[in-house]
Amino acid sequence: MEKVERPLGPLCVDIAGTSLTEEEIKVLQNPLVGMVILFTRNFEDKTQLHNLCHDIHMLRTPSLLISVDHEGGRIQRFKEGFTRIPSMQSLGRLYDTNPERAHSLAAACGMVMASELRSCDVDFSFAPCLDLDYGQSTVVGTRSFHRSPRVVGILATALIAGMSQVGMACCGKHFPGHGYATADSHVELPVDDRPLADIRSNDEMPYRSIGSLLTGIMPAHVVYSQVDTAPAGFSKKWLEDELRGKVGFTGMIFSDDLSMKGAAEVGEITARSEAAFAAGCDMILLCNNPDGVQKVLKNQRWVRTKIFDERMKRLQPRGKFPSWDGLVLNPSYVENVRLIEEFNQELTLMAEQSVAI
Repeated sequence: MEKVERPLGPLCVDIAGTSLTEEEIKVLQNPLVGMVILFTRNFEDKTQLHNLCHDIHMLRTPSLLISVDHEGGRIQRFKEGFTRIPSMQSLGRLYDTNPERAHSLAAACGMVMASELRSCDVDFSFAPCLDLDYGQSTVVGTRSFHRSPRVVGILATALIAGMSQVGMACCGKHFPGHGYATADSHVELPVDDRPLADIRSNDEMPYRSIGSLLTGIMPAHVVYSQVDTAPAGFSKKWLEDELRGKVGFTGMIFSDDLSMKGAAEVGEITARSEAAFAAGCDMILLCNNPDGVQKVLKNQRWVRTKIFDERMKRLQPRGKFPSWDGLVLNPSYVENVRLIEEFNQELTLMAEQSVAI
């Protein structure tokens, strides 16, 4: 494959399997594409993943960014050979009884997660989830640290610090908060009918407390009916007025996947991409929809700006990183893995005791 030289664009797209096809190479070399997102279907083992990422990186100069949803708990795309990261909810529950240990474990999870991804040449994880645990969202569930905005901010900051320690950027999601709405935006459009004041004093608080440590933010495919009729990811009121204006966020705004049902009411896929950009998204995600990707590549008009390029630079991984063989010789990594595995054993024992009772 021949490497092409072109700046990175505003589309994040996926691929079908564990290696690149000729058609996918053409898509990934399109000037509008700037990032690839990987899923479980793209993973067989660490060697295959490293080879796939190498092939993607070799397509362009500068290299495409490679991303993944790898939060921990049930949202961990790569499992075989990787450390099992506990759910964020389990860390939040630990915080209630042992805040110091929970804080240390959150930092360990961020460091181990990012280290293992980087050792396979994955650049970026869409983490952490900053949604509050209201106990009613079908899509958030155990992904949330806690009901308390303060605790979410504390533990997410520790996780981000762990990621940053090994040179990985982060993405808080799903602004302004997906935890209160009960519906799953993957299959329908959720509605949150609370007033703006309630959302600001609860769900927005982790974003405000973490501040400039957040390099990226992803808005929710949720309608906040007392604020705007459009879902947050398609709303200037949320992205420009609230997130940029009131919260003061200066990093990259990613759309959530535009192929999700929560985005369908905006229109067909090109209308969704145009609406997301118009609302203030810097980069849009198009997943599990190769025909839709082709339509957007054909029809989308986009003007590069200096600020977009600056935000993209902040997402780049910092410094060179060792292979897995080198990683396992790092005492800090080894100790953090030990802490996580010890906690996982405790969680397994508690679950077994609960079933026995």
